[in-house]
Amino acid sequence: MIYFDNAASTRPLPEVVSLFGEMALTYYANPASQNPLAIEGEEVLKKARTTLASLIHAQSPEEIFFTSGGTESNNWAIFGTAAAYAKRGRHVLTTPVEHPAVLMPYEQLRKQGFTVEILPVDEAGRVRPEDLLAALRPDTILVSTILVNNETGAVQDVETLGKIIREHSDAVYHVDAVQAFGKMPIHVGHTHIDLLSASGHKFHAPKGLGFLYRRKGLLTRPILFGGGHQWGQRPGTENPAGAAALALAAKRSYEDLEHHTSQVRRVKERLWQEVSSRLEDVFLNGPSLEESSPYVLNLRFSGLRGPVLLNALEEKGIYASAGSACNTKKKVQSSVLSALGLSEEEITGSLRFSFCRENTEQEAVQCAMALAEIVPVLRHFHRKR
Repeated sequence: MIYFDNAASTRPLPEVVSLFGEMALTYYANPASQNPLAIEGEEVLKKARTTLASLIHAQSPEEIFFTSGGTESNNWAIFGTAAAYAKRGRHVLTTPVEHPAVLMPYEQLRKQGFTVEILPVDEAGRVRPEDLLAALRPDTILVSTILVNNETGAVQDVETLGKIIREHSDAVYHVDAVQAFGKMPIHVGHTHIDLLSASGHKFHAPKGLGFLYRRKGLLTRPILFGGGHQWGQRPGTENPAGAAALALAAKRSYEDLEHHTSQVRRVKERLWQEVSSRLEDVFLNGPSLEESSPYVLNLRFSGLRGPVLLNALEEKGIYASAGSACNTKKKVQSSVLSALGLSEEEITGSLRFSFCRENTEQEAVQCAMALAEIVPVLRHFHRKR
């Protein structure tokens, strides 16, 4: 099996799964209780917060809130900020290349009477600084941008965007770092990020684990209501085992990061070199190889339907995707590729290959050989239809 669908989900590290099981059997008391076992569980949570805070250079562990993953973190950042600052303004900004976990909350804000403005992007899917500056208004309260695009690997210049927001408005800057955390250095101070979302199953932790960074002093209203957990901001019994697993996976992801990034980039470049040398009419979607994340490669196969090609690859034990996993079952056309100016036919013929540090160049070669065998046959039958 060749697994090139890591942007959808990664395989948990065995040591992370082992730690999760060990912690679940050891620290099973409710951390909100007062017995000794519960207090030990609370210490596990504090240690995990400290690890995560240090990895993004946050000022304090208390800026880290545990969530169920990227969707909850994004929803909380958006709805929580809108509710907290609605009296100051009701103008919010985002982009057309966001994940549905950002675009759909923004659509809900529109229905609630907020003015939602969608910033244009360039041909690579990046926000132009001058467009952001022109869009900011005195009543702008929130700007949300993705750091690494989940479909194309485009990397937003969040440092420049954050600086513009900080210098020219009082808006809160939220960054969806679900495809970035654990795969590239992040410094929330240097980039002027106020809120940052991350999800564990994108960096080899179990599913159902994530966190939201919230800058100290920032207001966000809770979107869940119940007990007074996590300083009254995110109710629900806390999960020491999950927090420890999340922190360990994050720590491992940032160990020897430069080496692993180079390794993944070689796999991506090898796949593109092999495919482009063996097949005609195959194109890159989004930014160039050098300008994009090494973890995502989006290719367009002219004259083909992506789902058909996917099925043919799966028969050979190779797994990729037709875009965001969150849209696949809904049969929704990619809003990301549409924003780049691709036609419906071009979008339909596009596939995403996404990588992790466990992938090899040999797998890239095998995938390219399979594509070289499959694509001409499928194109032949497609032309005869």
